[in-house]
Amino acid sequence: MKNVLIISASPRKGGNSDTLCDRFAQGAEESGNKVEKVFLAAKNIGYCRGCGVCNSTHKCVQKDDMAEILDKMVSAGVIVLATPVYFYSMDGQMKTFIDRTVPRYTEISNKDFYFIMTAADTQKANLERTMEAFRGFTEDCLDGAREAGIIYGVGAWNVGEIKTTSAYDEAYEMGKRV
Repeated sequence: MKNVLIISASPRKGGNSDTLCDRFAQGAEESGNKVEKVFLAAKNIGYCRGCGVCNSTHKCVQKDDMAEILDKMVSAGVIVLATPVYFYSMDGQMKTFIDRTVPRYTEISNKDFYFIMTAADTQKANLERTMEAFRGFTEDCLDGAREAGIIYGVGAWNVGEIKTTSAYDEAYEMGKRV
């Protein structure tokens, strides 16, 4: 059994990327894993202020929901990062979240990472910029991070359209293989 943490950066519950998170979770749970999803839009997470205090204290000066999420990231064995793609990059919620990992990013080590991206665009290649940003965080900043799987949910503009794409079944099957 693995401890799976899903970070959903969708601004809407039940949005396309959030739907793929739930589908991934269903597969992972059915395979006997412990799964928790964090819906970032429901959390109070301020922007990084760049004050540098956390460089020595490993604690952020902001008193918000990020400290609890960092605890979950450190204890998880598998982390799923999911975002809608806006203007060829991750959305603001995901970028703010990643920026706020600074106090404890050195403790987020030896994890398997899965990535879920959704977009109205129909070309997977156009989501590669987003994937490169994710790789900058995981591969370049986190010790022992392993890229375990990527879901490109393309061709979904309106809420629910993702269910008619191959990504819907891919998310379930990828979750089962965790």
